[in-house]
Amino acid sequence: MDAFSPSSILLLLLLPILSSLFLFIWKRKNTVIYSPNFRPYPFVGHLPQFLANRHRIVEWVTEVLAEAPNNTVFLQRLGIRGILTANPANVEHILRTHFENYPKGERFSANLHDFLGTGIFNADGETWRVQRKTASFEFNTRTLRSFVVQCVHQEIQTRLLPLLARASATSRVIDIQDVLERFAFDNVCKVSFDLDPGCLDPELEKGKVQDEKVSSFTTTFAEAFRNATYLSAQRFRYAIPKLWKIKKLLDIGSESRLRESISTVHEFADQIIRSRKKEKQTDEKHDLLSRFVASSDNYSDKFLRDIVISFLLAGRETTSSALSWFFWILSSRPDVEAKILDEIRSVRAKNGNSETCTYEFEELKEMHYLHAAISESMRLYPPVPLNSAHAMKDDVLPDGTQIKEGWFISYNSYAMGRMDANWGKDCMEYRPERWIDAEGTFRQESPFKFTAFHAGPRMCLGKEMAYIQMKSVVASILDRFVLKVEGNGRCPEKVVSLTLRMKDGLPVRVRERNCYKT
Repeated sequence: MDAFSPSSILLLLLLPILSSLFLFIWKRKNTVIYSPNFRPYPFVGHLPQFLANRHRIVEWVTEVLAEAPNNTVFLQRLGIRGILTANPANVEHILRTHFENYPKGERFSANLHDFLGTGIFNADGETWRVQRKTASFEFNTRTLRSFVVQCVHQEIQTRLLPLLARASATSRVIDIQDVLERFAFDNVCKVSFDLDPGCLDPELEKGKVQDEKVSSFTTTFAEAFRNATYLSAQRFRYAIPKLWKIKKLLDIGSESRLRESISTVHEFADQIIRSRKKEKQTDEKHDLLSRFVASSDNYSDKFLRDIVISFLLAGRETTSSALSWFFWILSSRPDVEAKILDEIRSVRAKNGNSETCTYEFEELKEMHYLHAAISESMRLYPPVPLNSAHAMKDDVLPDGTQIKEGWFISYNSYAMGRMDANWGKDCMEYRPERWIDAEGTFRQESPFKFTAFHAGPRMCLGKEMAYIQMKSVVASILDRFVLKVEGNGRCPEKVVSLTLRMKDGLPVRVRERNCYKT
């Protein structure tokens, strides 16, 4: 064959493509188990399916995993390879048994670094261990628990319930998701920084805030924080994975908006740190930031700023998301609402508590059905629906799936709550009783099956704090008010940010329960 014949030239041109195709097929056959309806295309992998379903990412992944052997699939798109799983054995493998082999990784950290820096949710190695050790000690102190209960009670009594009473008196529709986000923000700022932003201050509703700084904060900062959270998460869903870096370099589009939002968030965090460092008697402060500052003089302002933003993300975004979905589910389940009310009043009567809407820590612990009802809601609508890690070296998962060095592995909490293999044939049914044992006591599930609070060494330190807040809010509201969701009863459209939010909020009409009418 002539070296320069058309056929030779064509063969030379096709050789790299044929080699890539052969390598692609060989790797596919030797490393992954495929779902029959989820095979990748040559060269582009699963990019076409990804683009077609990017707007409904959690539902799409759930459908794919439900059809897959062992609820695990291989995913490939431009420049990215990895494993998606909803298998509890695999989750335990990556989050506990082989924890050191599965850090957050460079891709995860790089995408969120501008927003979260090296805060505890975005850190690996020694940076993570230092924050975890300090936070773990502080979260387990009795004084912090008492401070949390005190802050929650105060915000409920002085702001949340009065706001709902005003809405009831005027028969106006309110967005309960927005209300819960503002409540959570006030609460986390008080607990974490001993700062009261007053997001539920009644004067804000009237547009008459005497302190213009407070007014500016509640609007500009809240919007900036929400945008920063959403736009940072969007970096994971680019068709071309590193396109955001070019947009950032050129300061255009979403990256320009993200830069502006992060700048606002950082400015506020820096103000908090400067204020706290001026305090002379930090040992008398109970908030988390003061405890971090007091525990070491070696923390830089940037390090503390990353901690502040992590606290804000954990406290504002997660509990408000969980409660919003809980109230939406409850609106169609009067039987569950009745059982919760019976339990609340039974606990109050047993403890001789004649004062409504105020519950002590020990009383909240006795509300097992309420605990189950909230947990069951988070099973179906976890506040953090997606999470991922990075494989440091080749490994084999418990279900036999092979994973290669450099691949990501993502477990989908949203999907895990919807797998027959995990929860039975009634997995799509909201049934709090699945969490209650024969004695009527709340029964813990494996954190590798119910992953709403993560698991293993990275288990959420604020789990108890979150339940205190959520149970206090639900008990206080339901004991006095009825929330009627407006609309057609359809499931609200989901927005997958770093947390699971409702796109258009949750409009409700509030009315007082008959026993409280005068």
